[in-house]
Amino acid sequence: MLWEQHCCLPLTRQADLGQLDRYRRPGGSYVSVNAGYAPSHGHDFVTDLLADWRPRIEADDRFRLVGDLDDLDSAQITVGFDLENSAPLEGDLNRVREFYDLGVRTMLPAYNNRNAAGGGCLDAVDDGLTAYGRDLIRELNAVGMVADGSHCGARTALDISDVTTKPMIYSHSCMRSLWDHPRNITDEQARACAATGGVVGITGIGIFLGPNDASLDAFVRHIDYAVELVGPEHVGLSSDFSFDADEVNAEVAANPELFPDWFTRWGPITFTPPEGLLAVEGALRSRGYPEDAITAILGGNFRRVAAACWA
Repeated sequence: MLWEQHCCLPLTRQADLGQLDRYRRPGGSYVSVNAGYAPSHGHDFVTDLLADWRPRIEADDRFRLVGDLDDLDSAQITVGFDLENSAPLEGDLNRVREFYDLGVRTMLPAYNNRNAAGGGCLDAVDDGLTAYGRDLIRELNAVGMVADGSHCGARTALDISDVTTKPMIYSHSCMRSLWDHPRNITDEQARACAATGGVVGITGIGIFLGPNDASLDAFVRHIDYAVELVGPEHVGLSSDFSFDADEVNAEVAANPELFPDWFTRWGPITFTPPEGLLAVEGALRSRGYPEDAITAILGGNFRRVAAACWA
């Protein structure tokens, strides 16, 4: 199966959920759709959005709402959700269970900048997880939601690796040794993630792959590096594709506090579309990757993490 660990629909009730059909493949697909990232995306914002999306997904024969692991053994496209910020909890850790029951399967503590849980990748100083942030990771473990280090500061992300008792992930991050962008992760972070049994999801955003280079070659170059560093059993795919790319670029330009020069200096951000993600299989095969490694990278590794974490 194909496992797309993070993509972005417009965060509105008017979102065209049918676009997710672009991830279809014969072995089935799992697609995690973002349901909130900005500090302003609070509890009510996320629950209202999912109250619209969930019944529309359920009513569409092409899709299946995520439940348990058995839902993944389907030729359909199984749809789950992720939160790129712990802000929707609004300080109430009991809401981790509430969001899990709504289909949210991964959460990261902080989006780019420090909040009550920990530091972001754009902070000048990252003091790591707070006491609340440590409690958050423990609650994620207890409920079955996967802890995610993408967008977090390096110290905060390494703290996740130390605190978690279950595999963690970097849902959508590239390798800083290949391209020095603050959103990318260090070799130390990747190794610590792998030590938990986790997975680094290489992402298809041009500004994280190189100087706004969203080519297949750039994508696979980061996969190659991660595989060499931590092994094919700890690498996956996560395009971070935005189905409303023009609107996203406009939002990035309008919010320099969230998206500074590191995001805008190369012009409008380029993205790897679902079709580009599907092309990774052939690219890996042409490079001589064995079939078991290709199967693991395409989806088997993230499925293993789900089996270890989901309730």
